[in-house]
Parts: sequence; structure tokens; C-alpha cells
Amino acid sequence: MGANNGKQYGSEGKGSSSISSDVSSSTDHTPTKAQKNAATSEDSDLSMRTLSTPSPALICPPNLPGFQNGRGSSTSSSSITGETVAMVHSPPPTRLTHPLIRLASRPQKEQASIDRLPDHSVVHIFSFLPTNQLCRCARVCRRWYNLAWDPRLWRTIRLTGETINVDRALKVLTRRLCQDTPNVCLMLETVTVSGCRRLTDRGLYTIAQCCPELRRLEVSGCYNISNEAVFDVVSLCPNLEHLDVSGCSKVTCISLTREASIKLSPLHGKQISIRYLDMTDCFVLEDEGLHTIAAHCTQLTHLYLRRCVRLTDEGLRYLVIYCASIKELSVSDCRFVSDFGLREIAKLESRLRYLSIAHCGRVTDVGIRYVAKYCSKLRYLNARGCEGITDHGVEYLAKNCTKLKSLDIGKCPLVSDTGLECLALNCFNLKRLSLKSCESITGQGLQIVAANCFDLQTLNVQDCEVSVEALRFVKRHCKRCVIEHTNPAFF
Repeated sequence: MGANNGKQYGSEGKGSSSISSDVSSSTDHTPTKAQKNAATSEDSDLSMRTLSTPSPALICPPNLPGFQNGRGSSTSSSSITGETVAMVHSPPPTRLTHPLIRLASRPQKEQASIDRLPDHSVVHIFSFLPTNQLCRCARVCRRWYNLAWDPRLWRTIRLTGETINVDRALKVLTRRLCQDTPNVCLMLETVTVSGCRRLTDRGLYTIAQCCPELRRLEVSGCYNISNEAVFDVVSLCPNLEHLDVSGCSKVTCISLTREASIKLSPLHGKQISIRYLDMTDCFVLEDEGLHTIAAHCTQLTHLYLRRCVRLTDEGLRYLVIYCASIKELSVSDCRFVSDFGLREIAKLESRLRYLSIAHCGRVTDVGIRYVAKYCSKLRYLNARGCEGITDHGVEYLAKNCTKLKSLDIGKCPLVSDTGLECLALNCFNLKRLSLKSCESITGQGLQIVAANCFDLQTLNVQDCEVSVEALRFVKRHCKRCVIEHTNPAFF
């Protein structure tokens, strides 16, 4: 009888059937079985009245135990294997007992410990679960079903996995969340679908259409999305502030116009409100694309362009013209960036706090002098692999950027103890220092650093010719310092 009620739940009711139409044939619609002795004609009447209750969406692999009808044996005869789909199930039925039917023959089970918790405690526990696990919890019982769809739990959707059918999952979830406010999901503010290779433009279009209050979108590693999808999101989600498209190699532009070559005209009166943009590993991005991004995203404060290998100094010039509020900038592994690019970056002046130019082989002391002279409030600098930097560049940096807290000059063979001494005598607040593979560094330079920078927390001297006595000296003076080294005699 319980199975029959489950079929009724899945086949009738306006709210349930509309969602179930998007579910693959491999979905098991059989809910948890009710007690056999509790099945009466009144049960059927009540179950029919509850059919309008929307069904939760479950995003889980069909071969997992969570899909096995609660007894460890699957009841589905699907031929589809190895694919994760968005699954929809009716809410678990309430155990009903007729007043004339006694259940004395079946001993009462003790109440589970978690059932003794108040609703607000259970909701707080659910808030730590990812989306797929939260949907599974909705199948446990009617109380959990109601708590799992608490609006406070659906400000964020997090989906991960290479096999999950993200487009279908997003469609089912947004449809369920839009039931109280048709076609609009007002509570959803964050969507994270990183690493989901099956996400396409269709899935992002669903988000753009249904979630006008979206503020944060992370689609890193979803290499199937294109400029069209990004256009839909930024044009339909005016409150979007955080966008991560790292690893999306097809994304070459972010603008309010479908044509990437069209610049924003003052007549449009529109601006993209994005403040955080991560385009790491967007290999196809060029100077013209960066020009368009800068012209449309003038409120940028955090920009990461790691391994955008086609960018040059000209692109950085466009960036500084339009985005004068940038605080953090990374152009690591952009091999065409040189001292001229750093001269443009220096125009950001005291607003710049974080700069990464790692492995930019064309950067020398000249570029470092530009940054040090005008960006006096710099807190973080990563110049690893910039082999043109010498003690003169480090000295100029130390004297002008005295509030520096983190410095990475690893693989800079021309930096020696002289540069370290100047650094130690000026940057007393230094907390992280990396000197990995600096061949000219000795124990004497490290001792000077340890004697002046008491707040040092991390020191990397791997592949450096440093004695054990020098490492012990550092440990005595900087008690909280974690030393990364390759000296087997020091432990």
C-alpha cells in the first residue's frame, strides 16, 4: 500500500508533476514505505490532499545507497549507469493511525537523538551541507523535508563533480525555489558549480533568468561555457559582484554588449557591478578583450589574470585607465609583461595592496622601482622567478614599502644577503618570506632577518645553502615561524 501511495505522489498533483517531467527515466519515485498496519481509506484521502506539496530535487548518482529505497537494495531497473542526474521525489508520507487500530503488536522504537533537537538546531546543521546532501536529507522524513527547504538554507547552491548533469540540476532546483515567487528566485545569492565539466550555456541561462538577486557566481573549470552565457548573467543579474571563470578557456570578454568589439557608450548608462573577477587560465584572453572588460567593469577591486599568456603591457594600460580602484592584481606567468607594464600598474598608487608578477621574466629592478615609488602601501608582492631582480631592487622596495607583510623572491639568483639585510632593517612587520632556490643567500642573511622581524611566521629556504646553526637561530628568535627547508640535519 505504501508503494501505491508513492506512485500517487509521483503521478498526481500539480506541483509534483511539473518538476517530475524534467527527471530522467532512471529516477526511483518510490518513497519510504509506511507501516502496513497504518493503511486505511482515510490514509488515501489524506495522501491525495498532500500531493500539491512540491517535491525536493536530489542531485546524486543513481547507484549510490541513498537511492536504494531505504533497505540497501535498488528498486530501479534503469539501464543508465555512471551518470549523475537531478532526481525528484515526493515528500515522505506521514505515518497515519486510525483511532480504532492499535499498534500494540509492534513495539515502539526509541526516538533518535537528532529528533530531539529543536527545528532551529537542525536547520543550523543543514546549513553546513552541500546541495546534493541537503536534498538527500529531504527524503528522510516529513519533518526533515520541511526543514530542508527552509529559505534560509537556499541562499547558496553548491554542486561539484565531473559527471553531474548540472544543467538539469539547476533547472529542477530553480523551479522548486521559484514556486513561492513564480519564475523568480529571490533568495538565491550564490551559485558555485566549480569543476562541473557538463555545465553549458543553457545552465547559466537558467540561473540568469531565475536569479536576479545573484551576487556570487563561481564556474571555475567549466570549460564549455562561452561569452554568450557570461553576457546573459551580467546583463540579467545587476547585483553580481563576484565572478570566477578561471579555467573557462572559451571566455574572452565580459561586457553588456553581445559584440565583444563594441565598447560601452556613455548613452547606455549601465555598468557591471562586478568587483571580484578571476580569469586565471583563460588562455585566449587578449589585450582587446581586457580593454572591453575594463571599460565595462569599472568597479573592479580584485582582478586575477594568472597564465593569460597573450596579455601584454598594452592591456595593462587599458586596465589602469578604466579601473582605478584595483587593490589586488595578479599577472603571474604573463610572459609578455615587462617593466613598461609595471610602470602602468604603478599608476594605481597607494590603492594597490597585492601584486603578483611571478615568472614574468621581462621584469627587472626598473619595474620594481616604479612600483615601490608609487605604491607605498603595498602589503604583498610575489616576484618569484623574476631573475632580473637584484639587491638594488629589493633595497628600493624595502625603503619605500615599509609595511610589506609578505614577499616572495624565490628563484631570483641575483638577490643576496645584502638585499636581505636592507629588507630586515626596514620591514619589521614581515610575516611571510620565501627565498626558495636563491643561490646567493647564506645563513648570515637569515640571522639578520630573524633578529629584526620577530613576527615572521613562514620562511621558505628550500634549495638554499643554509647551515643548521642559522636555522636554529631563526627558530630561537621567531618562535612561531614555520621553516620550510631541505636540510635533513635540521628538524
